[in-house]
Amino acid sequence: IPRILETYRRFEIKQTFFIPAWCIEQYPQAIEAIVEGGHEIAHHGYIHEHPNELSREEEAYWLDRGCDTIKRFTGQAPRGWRAPLYNMSEHSADLLIERGFSYDASLMGDDVPYLLRTGAGDLVELPSSWALDDWPQYMHSIDLDFQMPIQSPQRAVEVFKAEFDAAWEYGALFVPVWHPFLSGRLSRWHEVSKLIEYMMAKGDVWFARMDEIAAHVQRSVATGAYKPRIDKLPYYQGPVIAHR
Repeated sequence: IPRILETYRRFEIKQTFFIPAWCIEQYPQAIEAIVEGGHEIAHHGYIHEHPNELSREEEAYWLDRGCDTIKRFTGQAPRGWRAPLYNMSEHSADLLIERGFSYDASLMGDDVPYLLRTGAGDLVELPSSWALDDWPQYMHSIDLDFQMPIQSPQRAVEVFKAEFDAAWEYGALFVPVWHPFLSGRLSRWHEVSKLIEYMMAKGDVWFARMDEIAAHVQRSVATGAYKPRIDKLPYYQGPVIAHR
C-alpha cells in the first residue's frame, strides 16, 4: 500500500480502493494513509462473501455491516460497490440504491458507463473486464485453489496497455483492477508505474476517483449531454432452463 500511495502522490492522481470491511478493521493505519491521500474507499463486501450465494437478508446484513465499518473509519458512507469476485446477485442493485449508493463496478457489459434500472431507481455502472484485472496474470494460491502460470510484469502490462490504447482511441472507460498483494509487488508495480507515466504522457486522459466519475455521468445524463444504455434489472425473471 505505501508503494502504491507514493506513486499516486508522485503523479498527483486520486484513485479508488475497493476494500473488504474486515480488512479495514484489521489494517487501520493503511486505511488512514489511503484516506489522507485523498483516495476513495469503496465497498467490497465484509469478508469477501459472494452475494449471489446469499439470501436477500444475508446480503443486506453484510452490506450494512460493511457500510458501518467504512463510515466509522472514513467519516462518510460509501458511494460505490464492487461485488467480491464480481458476483452480483439479483438483489444487489436494489439494496445499493436503497442505501444511497451512486454506482456499481461489478459488471462487464460495456466499454463505457451505463445505467442499471430497477424498481428502486437508477445506479451508474462503471464496468471493467477480466482483461483489466491482474488476477488472471498473477494469482497463484494453493490455499485458494487457484493456480495459474504466473506472467511476467511486462506481459501483464502489455495486456493492460493494449486495453488502455483502445480505450483512448475510442473514448472509452479504463478501469483496471490492481490488487496490492498482486500488482503491488516490486517488479510488477515498477511496470505499472511506467504504464501510468505512459498514459499521462499520451494526454487527454482523466484520472479520477470512481465516485467522481459516477457523479460526472449523473450530471451528464441530467443535462442530456450523455445518453447511456439502460439495462433494466433483473435481466431474467428466474433460472434459465434449456428444454430438449
